[in-house]
Amino acid sequence: MLKAMLNTAVADEMIVRNPCTVKGAGVDRASERPVASIAEVAAAADAMPERLRLAPLLAAWCQLRRGEVLGLQRRDIDMLHGTIRVERAWAQSADGRTLIAPPKTAAGRRVLAVPPNTLPELSGHLERFTGPGPESWLFTAGGGKPFAISSLEKAWRRARLAAGRPELRFHDLRHSGLTWAAAVGASVRELMARGGHATPTMALRYQHATADRDKALADAMAELVRPAEVAPLHRTNVLHT
Repeated sequence: MLKAMLNTAVADEMIVRNPCTVKGAGVDRASERPVASIAEVAAAADAMPERLRLAPLLAAWCQLRRGEVLGLQRRDIDMLHGTIRVERAWAQSADGRTLIAPPKTAAGRRVLAVPPNTLPELSGHLERFTGPGPESWLFTAGGGKPFAISSLEKAWRRARLAAGRPELRFHDLRHSGLTWAAAVGASVRELMARGGHATPTMALRYQHATADRDKALADAMAELVRPAEVAPLHRTNVLHT
């Protein structure tokens, strides 16, 4: 901010040059968010109320934002092809009001394949907790009303404690899922499409190494060193003529 103010002062010819030129001083480096294991996500989902059990699974396995999870309706689910369409999201305004809005960018509108391990959970949730109409909310608090962000967060705080990860935010589930995708070889372009990112910058964050992936790479490199079979050489009498 100070640098921008002084740049304006230079443009207005109030000072000759901007003295605020410390290299890298204007870069804000956010701390690395934690990554949950598959077992931890499963444990947290088991600790959620029944009608919310699917929410952390979709956040992790389909890499959805919190508002995108709560913004899903029955018409967005295609069980025949095993996909989810992201068209809207719940958000909170600065004054605390909850409102529905389209995804933050055009890239946020996307169709995602649901991993096969999550499809049975999705099918069961639709049958038990979602109304029959196409515009029925996937997650409801009863009476067909959409689930509130604050209520989801309250349930998640209890679930993460039960899973032994009190520092894990709901958004970290999406972060974890994108990290899993990178670990199994997803390209930057694929991560952008899956996460709904408009630029590669955010997608690149998920390509950091994980301990499990590093071990897999080490094992794969070891396979390059295969001991060759040595054929024994027997001495023979050689006749010279």
